[in-house]
Amino acid sequence: MQIAETLSQDLHKQFTVTVAASELEGRVNARLEEMKPRVNLKGFRPGKAPVSFLKKQFGKSIMGEVVEAAVNEGSQKAIADNKLKPALQPRVEPVGSVEDVVDGKSDLTFKVIVDLMPEFETTDVAKLTVERLTADIADGDVDEALDRLAKNVRNYTTKDGAAAKDDVVVIDYEGSIDGTPFAGGKGEDFSLTLGSGTFIPGFEDGLIGAKAGDNRDVKVTFPTEYHAPEMAGKNAVFAVTVKEVKQAEDTKIDDELAKKLGLDDLATLKTRVREQLADDYKSASRLHLKRRVLDALDNAHSFPLPPAMVEHEFTNIWAQVEEELKREGKTAADEGKTEDELKAEYRKIAERRVRLGLVLGKLGEQNGITIANDEVQRAIMARARQFPGQEHQVFQFYAQNQQAQAEIRAPLFEDKVVDFIAELATVTDKKVDKDTLFADPEDEPVK
Repeated sequence: MQIAETLSQDLHKQFTVTVAASELEGRVNARLEEMKPRVNLKGFRPGKAPVSFLKKQFGKSIMGEVVEAAVNEGSQKAIADNKLKPALQPRVEPVGSVEDVVDGKSDLTFKVIVDLMPEFETTDVAKLTVERLTADIADGDVDEALDRLAKNVRNYTTKDGAAAKDDVVVIDYEGSIDGTPFAGGKGEDFSLTLGSGTFIPGFEDGLIGAKAGDNRDVKVTFPTEYHAPEMAGKNAVFAVTVKEVKQAEDTKIDDELAKKLGLDDLATLKTRVREQLADDYKSASRLHLKRRVLDALDNAHSFPLPPAMVEHEFTNIWAQVEEELKREGKTAADEGKTEDELKAEYRKIAERRVRLGLVLGKLGEQNGITIANDEVQRAIMARARQFPGQEHQVFQFYAQNQQAQAEIRAPLFEDKVVDFIAELATVTDKKVDKDTLFADPEDEPVK
């Protein structure tokens, strides 16, 4: 096996690997000799078939296996011998006819294309200064929360008329895609609050106006990020039978409500509600702090990025953008930009994500930050709870899909590293109103 470097750039290298036909044939013969004692062929005593006969019978298929193994070996050897740190899985491109190689007519020659991880120094995170947004909890916020709580525990009575938002419908349903029912898409006597967001988008809206005894075909589209890839983005039809419609009765906010919730009195309930709001405010504050930590890290680092990583990230982002534009019936022009301008904008976002991913990864490695399996399992359980009635399928999906587990692990790792940085950085608090605090940090311009 011969390996020659044919291209060397800062973050990109190419090698040409050649394995002589005679070496491949030798490997095939060795495999045949190894299998010979175990082969029983008609006309020969067990294990006595000559290698030449075995080669006629199995030579081509074994040569295919030998070629595949040689490609893997050559790729790994090129990387190991040159002590490279690939940014992505190396790409392999054949040179010449693969069929001639398998037929034993020519040497095996292929290119190994490697994009490399950049070398860079991480900033001293203790020198970063970031801002944390905070807000005070007003009495009115507590009253609003109590109103929401009262609505969640109110009693329901049978309703003769059509179902409206906030009503409960008791339904039987079965979903199908292209006429074929799918696993987890069937339920009976399910109580669904319309407007609760319990089911996928469009399902609950499709039952507004329904009456007891109605049969409806509700057409929906599964989200593109749905946990089951065979269903993601697909159109589905749910055959629904409405068995009962219920409407809510008003619930008074008093000591009786508190007791219904297992508390002594209204004063205790208000204290608990304020404590829960404090947690919600803290979570919102943390999201803004995370955004500012990421901005600070992005501004503190500048180094070449692996083109393949950027292209991979951009491709994923742009596919989501195109899907969203298609779903909304829009084009780039509706955003006030040309498609090229929109692509350039999202390519910058891709570059930022790649850069931050590399920085966070290195900071995590330098400081021994890891994610334990039980942390991943808790996150999967939380994801499963988002799909009532399909929890088992969600668990199976993640148990059988390492890539999906990695997608769960990545944000956990990111959050852990960000929290570590925030502990070391100088954090200054800034008071804002509630609306600002709960605004989506992702809507803020990159600084």
